[in-house]
Amino acid sequence: MSEPLLALTTGEPAGIGPDLALMLAAEGGLPAGRLVAIGDPGLLASRARQLGLAVDVEPLAVQASVPPPRRGVLPVWPVALRAPVTPGVLDPANGDYVLELLDRAVAACRDGRAQAMVTAPLHKGVIIEAGHVGFTGHTEYLRDACGVDEVVMMLATRLGGALGGGMLRVALATTHLPLRAVAEAISERGLRRVLGILDADLRRHFGIARPRIAVCGLNPHAGEDGHLGREELDIIIPTLERLRGEGLDVEGPWPADTLFTPHRLEGVDAVLAMYHDQGLPVLKFAGFGQAANITLGLPIVRTSVDHGTALDLAGSGRIDAGSLRVALTVAAEMALAEPPAR
Repeated sequence: MSEPLLALTTGEPAGIGPDLALMLAAEGGLPAGRLVAIGDPGLLASRARQLGLAVDVEPLAVQASVPPPRRGVLPVWPVALRAPVTPGVLDPANGDYVLELLDRAVAACRDGRAQAMVTAPLHKGVIIEAGHVGFTGHTEYLRDACGVDEVVMMLATRLGGALGGGMLRVALATTHLPLRAVAEAISERGLRRVLGILDADLRRHFGIARPRIAVCGLNPHAGEDGHLGREELDIIIPTLERLRGEGLDVEGPWPADTLFTPHRLEGVDAVLAMYHDQGLPVLKFAGFGQAANITLGLPIVRTSVDHGTALDLAGSGRIDAGSLRVALTVAAEMALAEPPAR
């Protein structure tokens, strides 16, 4: 495959997703492959005028060939808004519109029209208010849409400064859970599935022959020999020992406050954090705006930006498309790996 097609969902229409797609088209220089946005052409044209961007929004039939990137042109697979949009003002009437963008991208990847999907940010609350009470985020929605039992959220950024060089990848054992529910969600079955997917997709999509994975403990000081919690002694340590016996290169559990240091990270291909705010603040501090969110375990390639809808900045032009560029670059690299079908 020489030119993968990347399908970009434009996300929450009142947020900065449309702005990011338009800025990318105005700047040109797509990292690799071809790009088609998915969204409402009228919304995109209106937002381009508001931003003062000379971008032609070019609606395409879904079966039409997507041309190579051209500066100032944004090819779009059209999806109609459900209600008019004011930048920065959420409207639950457009909740179904946002989900349709995702459905269109998944379908395109599943039937081979696109080789990867990249998602601009959505707003969970407005989708719930639209009637989708169980909605918890992109990751879980795409898991269900693709009919798989388990996926893994991983963010990646290139390191620099005090943390040294190389790539920091942080995967999550649990994702969008209240903190009080995290401990009950840590189980041998769950850790086996997450670490199995992480190991397999680091091999499959990133060409790492034998991934070295460092695992965080759940509790402060990784439990302090049971004095600060027994999850390490009862679940995490025995599970890692069994996985090492089965050939996985998994280390830990390490205290999170010392694992994220240059010495501990040296030679590590990925870190598994036990919960969302254990690992992601470190990664975002190291590379906010220059990181990609990657969903592992899907039968398709999916990446995303590392930030939210930034409603207060929508339509202002005061945003940076750096994370979107990283997400597109990673998606293209993963697509070009041409992994075998699951």
